[in-house]
Amino acid sequence: MVFIAGKRVLTAALLSATVLTSTPSLAETILGAMAKAYGNNSTLNADRAGVRVTDEGVAVAKSGYRPTISATADLTATARRNDGSSTANATTGTFGISINQTLFDGFQTKNNVASAKTQVLAARENLRNNTQNLLFSAAQAYMDVYLARQIVVLRQKNLEFLDEQLRAAKARFDVGEGTRTDVAQADAEKASAIATLNVARSDAKTAEATYIQIVGASPTGLKSASIASKNLPRSMDSAFSVAANDHPAILATQYALDAAGYNVKSNEGALLPQVGLSGSVNRNEFFSGATSSTTTDNTTASAGITLTIPIYSGGRTPALVRQAKETAAQRRIEVDVTRDSVRQAIAKAWSELEAAKASIVAQKTVISAAQLALNGVIEERKVGQRTTFDVLQQQAQVLTGQIALAQAERDSVVTSYAVLLAVGRLSPERVGLKVAEYKPEEHYEAVKDKWFGLRTPDGR
Repeated sequence: MVFIAGKRVLTAALLSATVLTSTPSLAETILGAMAKAYGNNSTLNADRAGVRVTDEGVAVAKSGYRPTISATADLTATARRNDGSSTANATTGTFGISINQTLFDGFQTKNNVASAKTQVLAARENLRNNTQNLLFSAAQAYMDVYLARQIVVLRQKNLEFLDEQLRAAKARFDVGEGTRTDVAQADAEKASAIATLNVARSDAKTAEATYIQIVGASPTGLKSASIASKNLPRSMDSAFSVAANDHPAILATQYALDAAGYNVKSNEGALLPQVGLSGSVNRNEFFSGATSSTTTDNTTASAGITLTIPIYSGGRTPALVRQAKETAAQRRIEVDVTRDSVRQAIAKAWSELEAAKASIVAQKTVISAAQLALNGVIEERKVGQRTTFDVLQQQAQVLTGQIALAQAERDSVVTSYAVLLAVGRLSPERVGLKVAEYKPEEHYEAVKDKWFGLRTPDGR
């Protein structure tokens, strides 16, 4: 039996279209949102500042290779009374400059410099990891706003449909073709739809606030997004292999382990002999108050080499060595922990992506079948074979399928970026962000060998 749909069927048919295909003019794209977050996010800018702080550690460590120079000045005035009848005043001035240069410190400076450089590399990898986490958060926030707005649209259209059903039920009741129950059921469903629409609007506002926090701009005219298939690995095993070699979190822990090893050697160096070179020049002047002239002055210069052999430090140095070894052991374990975490994240994201893809196919089938059933129920109600309650129930199934499809499409996009994040490929250059990439090595090159100067490279 073939039914001819009227206005109600046309309204329902409009509801069956996939809502993720709407594209407002001048729309924001998901990559555009990620690019804005890359440039605007305060947390990421703080992470970049943290890397610059770590860069200065290399200059601090290298200072152990360089001499230290200091100047001293002392001016002393004295007054002496002779036999209670006269007073003699005298002023003594001492001025000098000294220089100290470490010749051998048990390789402490060498290992401190190596540790500082390795810490810089670890900080860069941590920054790369934090950057990728931020880009994923931006993509997730983008899709959350997009989904929330689409749910608002769906629930608004559902409310319009239910409002039409309520008017139709009242019209049938007025002419004696319907019952008061039909009117009450339609009225209750409409009231429930109003409540859920208000909740959806609230959810959209919450999602927009999160978006602004992460991206740094308001979400205006968001455009539909697709799965980030360009950089996805071919298989889960391939993803494991890529992440093991290039994931920034794993590399950061490996560099931290290397730095801890250098710290062990540096602390062990304190047990070795220390050799230093020192030199000084001093001038002493004595001024007599009686004659207002210099009565005594001399200049002395000295230089020498000092050998220091540690014998016992109260147990402090051995304790520092043991502490550094335990820290290195902790860093070694953290490498394994990070590898396991990355592997678990890959497996989770990959399986969720596959599930989201399958859900899209299933929900499209659900919507198609539910829409066909809705059209049939509407026509059957016209001939008295169905009630308003049957129509409302079937419409609820259509709406549920549409929201589930929107959710699945959102999940497919988000989980595709989650796979890239888990693999370590969610970097600005790989996803094609049009941004001026931040290069931490520029600051490092500017400060690593500075001997003096209080201003930072950016002029502060």
